[in-house]
Amino acid sequence: MRFFVVGDVSVDLIYLVDRLPEPGEEIAAKRMLYRPGGAAATVAAQLASLGHTVFLASRVGSGPLSAIALEGLKRAGVELRYLQEDPEHPTTTVLVFLYPGGERSMVASVGASRYLDAAEFKPRILDTIDAVIVSAYALVGGPQREYAVKAMAAAKKRGVPVFIDLGSGAVRQAGRDLLASLLPADYLLMNQGELLELTGADSISEGVAVLRQAGIERSIVKVGPLGAIVATPEEEALIEPYPVEEVVDTTGAGDAFTAGFVHGVLAGMPLLEAARVGNVAGALATTAVGAQGRLVTPGDLRAAGIAPANA
Repeated sequence: MRFFVVGDVSVDLIYLVDRLPEPGEEIAAKRMLYRPGGAAATVAAQLASLGHTVFLASRVGSGPLSAIALEGLKRAGVELRYLQEDPEHPTTTVLVFLYPGGERSMVASVGASRYLDAAEFKPRILDTIDAVIVSAYALVGGPQREYAVKAMAAAKKRGVPVFIDLGSGAVRQAGRDLLASLLPADYLLMNQGELLELTGADSISEGVAVLRQAGIERSIVKVGPLGAIVATPEEEALIEPYPVEEVVDTTGAGDAFTAGFVHGVLAGMPLLEAARVGNVAGALATTAVGAQGRLVTPGDLRAAGIAPANA
């Protein structure tokens, strides 16, 4: 399959700590790492690792950080012909505080990704594409939003399915106004907190109902250690999580889930089975440090009991 992914590429500055310092306090990190990150970049790398042809539309700065940001993408074989280089803005960076047990806190900068030049998007790019995946960070603002909107419009015109992956930072920055930008989604993927914040609902079922009333009929809600919920007009079900021995870092787990889910849907799997693929990918991604530290392969899916899919 051939995928077109729109969104952010970043460098994650990861500090392994036991806790955050109090105001005025200094603590020593156990370790500090530079790792490639970004929601869209991680989805793209995971899809490529699963055997697909993946094109990424994003933007990086011209400084030395760009090499780190692109490291995982190049290793996975992502096609970068639609990557832009920004002469003014630096590559987007994210400061990650990683705690024992794999949970983390993050501080993100607005870097080059936000300035993806929409004038460079040509609808014919999608003529041979099987699906478009958009990171919601691309819909928050700046020229990147125009690029994403144009790409989704071109996809809808061609009958190409659109997957949109929410992010807590995107929802927090854009608020409920973001909902209007999500309407082109054939599939909307999010975690529980993002769903509730986006819709103002008090429960998952209420939030899904708000989305359905707005016109979004296929909602996939990631519920962490409980697995994932698939909610469509035809069915609603909880898909149990895939167990791993140790969770090292949850960064990128949701993006890996998205890649696994897209992989399953485009292979013709029922949505519940596609969500199971997502759970496997998301769980395996937590077993290494960094958003792209553990890329999932077809062999991993076979080992998890998932039948091979057509790539």
